Amino acid sequence: MRFIDRILKPSTRAFVREARKTPGFSFFDFLHGYVYSRWPYLYIGISTGRHPAAPWFALLAGWFNRLTARTRKAQTSTADISYADTYHGKAVPLATAEQLVHIHQNIDVPDLEQVIPYKRARSIILRNPDHIVVLDCPCRLSREHPCPPLDVCLIVGEPFASFAHEHHPQRSRQITSDEAVAILRAEDQRGHVHHAFFKDAMLGRFYAICNCCKCCCGAMQAQRNGTPMLASSGYVSVVDAALCLGCGDCNPYCQFEALSLTDDLNRVDYDKCMGCGVCVDKCEQDALSLVRDPAKGVPLEVCSLMSEAIHLEDSDLASRA
Repeated sequence: MRFIDRILKPSTRAFVREARKTPGFSFFDFLHGYVYSRWPYLYIGISTGRHPAAPWFALLAGWFNRLTARTRKAQTSTADISYADTYHGKAVPLATAEQLVHIHQNIDVPDLEQVIPYKRARSIILRNPDHIVVLDCPCRLSREHPCPPLDVCLIVGEPFASFAHEHHPQRSRQITSDEAVAILRAEDQRGHVHHAFFKDAMLGRFYAICNCCKCCCGAMQAQRNGTPMLASSGYVSVVDAALCLGCGDCNPYCQFEALSLTDDLNRVDYDKCMGCGVCVDKCEQDALSLVRDPAKGVPLEVCSLMSEAIHLEDSDLASRA
């Protein structure tokens, strides 16, 4: 056995193998991905400004960005790559989140440009998608008074799930698809938003479903501060005036503060609404519903993804015949 194989954990070696097969994935991308995955609590604590060393790391990050700028520009036709282009989440309704943890076949859809409206990190390439690990949320743990529970971040597929569990055995556990659904439903009942997360340093792919609250989530904090890290689901919440009693019971559940009472009628702030659907189940009068809105982007449709993956695989086999 080579010396390098003896000092690297199996999941790290798997990450290296996948990195080598990923087009345009540089050594700096790998280094970034390793640091992010190996020390997520430090990484998120610094990113949200909660860690004492945050100012120093901000200087280091600036130097690193300048160092890797040429590589990043070479990988895209657009020179302007923002932080949000490299690290972002897509709001998904509960039903979509459940579908994402119930995939039992590999999927290879390399570029979802219309669905994920960013310049980088917009692929869904799932290997062993039934390998799921729940991780204590780094965002919640970075807060002085985090929202319970902590174990709500779902790491989906390989090499990410094994890496998280192998490097953080005290803060993670392997779970089944049904257990993942139970976590999603419980978080939905608490009013927390499901986001499918993508990151360039995580092989430019989807790798996790985070269940987010506005008081703890770093991405929601960044969104409020002008960094558009979160994309709409492609839907918008609509109020049926004939059914709405104007009670306002659903309003506190909206993590994006898009609901408000005006003249005894609930109203949706169109610009703020991300179409997560959390409010819909909180209305006992069924006065709220999600409506497809092309101006809000293209939904992440899991069944369509699977069909596209099968079509691409069939096309590839046909070309080889």
